Amino acid sequence: MKETEGAEVMKLKEYINSTFPGLVLKPSLYYQWDKSIRFEFAKGLYQMKEETDELNHSYFHTVYNQAISLFHDLVSVEDKLLFVTNIYRYKNYGRRSKKKISVYYHYIKSKDVRFSLKQETLPYMFKEEEEADDFCTSQFTLECRKQDISYPSLIKAICNQDFPSLKPRLSNRYYRYDPDIFFINVTKSIILYIFDDRGCEVIARDIETLRPIYYKYRDLVDECCLEKVEKQFK
Repeated sequence: MKETEGAEVMKLKEYINSTFPGLVLKPSLYYQWDKSIRFEFAKGLYQMKEETDELNHSYFHTVYNQAISLFHDLVSVEDKLLFVTNIYRYKNYGRRSKKKISVYYHYIKSKDVRFSLKQETLPYMFKEEEEADDFCTSQFTLECRKQDISYPSLIKAICNQDFPSLKPRLSNRYYRYDPDIFFINVTKSIILYIFDDRGCEVIARDIETLRPIYYKYRDLVDECCLEKVEKQFK
């Protein structure tokens, strides 16, 4: 892996600046961009079985199916992707461990594809937090295709991150938070961010790109955003 500001990192910066000007690649994309939808997974179901401490596996099965279905509809095998991971770490944490890029070792099928992985160190994304000055963001960028990613397992890992008993899971042993993963469809100018089992955010440069997704998954639109989202498509 090349851990310098190379072509891929610069391409990501240039792409965001030209396609989504002013956007910061961090959680809450929905609130940063006007052509956006926030979806809620497994509406009406709950993480735990009623009046028990037992996980509701029907809930998680629904979450996985909805998240993977959205990914399928947003990304085709012909599309070029930028698979971006933000890792939030202490500034004084060195480069001793390969744990920081385990998401790419576990979920990218080809070593040849992984070879082009790039890293850039950025300011911490959550400056309002206490001790924010002690942290920074390691941002990893990989250009790939849908078929290069073991995406069903990766999406399940993202959705499982708050539930230690569920596998697969993303590793966060060395970091402040679990990694944030963004699927940027360069071909269609779409960004998908699945934050956890609760839901995801989708933004696009062109509102018409989102129209089929809106109609297909309208029942999953987050209730708190429904009025704003519906106005976009009138």
